[in-house]
Amino acid sequence: MFELRKLHVIPNPGTRLQLLGKPALERALRFANPADREDFIAGRGALQHFAASLLDVDPARLVPDYHCPQCGPGQDHGRPGFMLDGGPAPLLLSASRASGWVLLAGVVRPTDGLRLGVDLEAISGVGFDGFEDVALTETEKFFLDTVPVNQRAEQRARLWSRKEAWLKMTGEGLRRNPAELDVLDLPGLRDVTDEELPDGFVAALALG
Repeated sequence: MFELRKLHVIPNPGTRLQLLGKPALERALRFANPADREDFIAGRGALQHFAASLLDVDPARLVPDYHCPQCGPGQDHGRPGFMLDGGPAPLLLSASRASGWVLLAGVVRPTDGLRLGVDLEAISGVGFDGFEDVALTETEKFFLDTVPVNQRAEQRARLWSRKEAWLKMTGEGLRRNPAELDVLDLPGLRDVTDEELPDGFVAALALG
């Protein structure tokens, strides 16, 4: 299930800090830019309300419990998760923020071993000089050369979104060199086309 939200339109904004959890609250307070801090808090609040809606529970019953493959549980980063009434909430979650929006994805009562990653990208964000050399494989560069010039910016962003979604799913993040990860045809990886995105954005989902 997907949900797309504008970051400044979040339910019950006055309760966001109380629901954030200590690790994320400490991280929020370290942001030097107030706008970045607000986006971070809003994104975490949106995910918590999304998780609560999937389980049909009060968001206050969910306690954030993020797990990093490198650092372990109870982090301010990593795979999102929640505790519900003392036990792990039966949810698989992923979230991605970009340019004032957050895209949320969730699976209720996932099978053991299932992994999820979602990524939202602004097309304008991947247009810098040298992007292809640091982010794309030779096969992906060849693919871009076959795309009409007026479509290349969108396709470049789609490739990057797929990489981010895949690396979230595997838990590797950018510890893995994205220029060595070919995402043209990976099982369980697809562009998000069944969710209406704002103009100028693309998204990808990895599930497996």
